[in-house]
Amino acid sequence: MYLSDVMTVAANLAGIPAISLPAGHANELPVGLQLMAAQKKDSELLELAHKTEGLLK
Repeated sequence: MYLSDVMTVAANLAGIPAISLPAGHANELPVGLQLMAAQKKDSELLELAHKTEGLLK
């Protein structure tokens, strides 16, 4: 499980907001999309994530 979480550490160390979205499947494995934003841009990140999620469905 360590390898599945290692890519999420950068946002925590930098102190920036980040969100992961499911982005479909490749070779029968789930694919995730991680979005990051500048500090204090949480609302813009959530808006982008909402729009992106609509495009991926």
